[in-house]
Order: sequence, then C-alpha cells, then structure tokens
Amino acid sequence: MVKASYSLAGQVALITGSGSGLGRNLALKFAAAGAAVGVADLNLAAAQQVVEEIEAAGGRALAIAMDVTSEDEVNKGVEALVQAFGAIDVLISNAGIQIIESIDKFEFSQWKKMLAIHLDGAFLTTKAVLKHMYKDNRGGTVIYMGSAHSHEASVLKAPYVTAKHGLLGLNRVLAKEGAAHNVRSHVICPGFVLTPLVEKQIPEQAQELGISEEEVVKNVMLKNTVNGEFTTLDDVSDAALFLATFPSHALTGQSIVVTNGWHMH
Repeated sequence: MVKASYSLAGQVALITGSGSGLGRNLALKFAAAGAAVGVADLNLAAAQQVVEEIEAAGGRALAIAMDVTSEDEVNKGVEALVQAFGAIDVLISNAGIQIIESIDKFEFSQWKKMLAIHLDGAFLTTKAVLKHMYKDNRGGTVIYMGSAHSHEASVLKAPYVTAKHGLLGLNRVLAKEGAAHNVRSHVICPGFVLTPLVEKQIPEQAQELGISEEEVVKNVMLKNTVNGEFTTLDDVSDAALFLATFPSHALTGQSIVVTNGWHMH
C-alpha cells in the first residue's frame, strides 16, 4: 500500500529497465502514487505489458523502447515522454545487467558492455532529462539504482562493482551542479533482491565457487544481513518514493543503503 504522503500527483517519471523485475515494481508503485510513468525498456513488448497494468488500475503510462547505451534512442524516448505528458520530474536510472566472471577471464568486450549499460546509460538519460528539468529551473529528482556493491566488493563482479561505485561520483557531481536548478540526485543501494537478475546469479556463482545453490544464498548473498533475508522489491520502491517526494535540498547527493543491515554507513 502506497502511503498518502508519497504523492506524485501531476508529476512525470521516466524509469529505465522497467519492463520486468525491480523496474516494473517501481513503475507500478510510482503510477499508484499518481505519476505518469515512462516505462522504458529494451523489450518494448514487456514495457507495453506494464503500461497495460498501470492503465487497468487507472494510471497513465507510456511504453518506450530504449537501449540506454544509444544516445539517439535515449533522446527520442525522453522527448516522446515529454510530448505525451508535458514534462519530466523524476528519472530512475535502473537498467542493468550482470555478468559473472573473474578478472583474469573477463572479456574486454563484456567489460565495456557492462560499463556502457550502467554508466553510459546513467549519463545519457541524465543529460537528456536535465534539458527539461533545468528549463525555467523547474527542477526534479534523479535516482540512480546502485547496489551494496557501490560500497562493497565481491568476487566475480569486477565491472559491476566498478560501475556501481562510479554512480556515486556522478550522483555527487549532479547534486552540486543541479542545485541551482532545483534538481536533486541520489543513489539507492539495495542488497540482494530476488529479481530475475539475482536468481540467475545463484547457479552461476554455485558453479564458479564450487558450492551448492543453498550455500550461495546463505553464505554469500545473505551472510552479512541482520536477519538472513533478501531485500524486497517494495523495500527499494518505497525508498525511491521517499526520495522522489522529499520536499527540500536538505537531502541530496546521498547514497541510501537498503540492505537488511548488510552494509551500514
């Protein structure tokens, strides 16, 4: 249930990678809070299904085919959203993938692919929405989907950890540059959430580490949480709603860790 204080009535949000998993949950939650939502995904059919869910519940949404590593697709998608709903108030840069391998075996092409999706995608979508957020100092909120790996390192995840650390820097620079235009920015850093991305990692890590899938979950993924539980989709979406509706620049440039106590700072 979305809390009444989390009202985004009259606002427009672009959420990348929102055809499934965490992005889908974010899109549904933001629509329920009153936002018109741009559901951007590489898979247009999946994005359209989310739009249909939102519209069936009485919300407003637009499906956008978007490869976040393509400047042209990003710019066209943002313009289509603004044409449809008149503005853009919130960006959630959520699109991401995971590739599990040790540094010595990691292919350079795969390294570049990972950084392009996570970092180039964050930069390109940010630049595209700032054109509208900076106009007349309208303002807005940019939220990057980081990870506990924005602060921690794990084996077999070199480009992912590198990219998620990089988002902290982009976020902090935007907080300083955007303040004059009423733009705030944050990084949300979830722990392990049972999305398709994480579920896929369990057998991969079991094979790489030579342990059972149960041991991966208990002794790798959830070992350092306070309660041995996965972070939920709603945990992360509620944090995003809180940040998007926070009323002032008292909270900007922050890294919000949502990890069931795995990482504390």
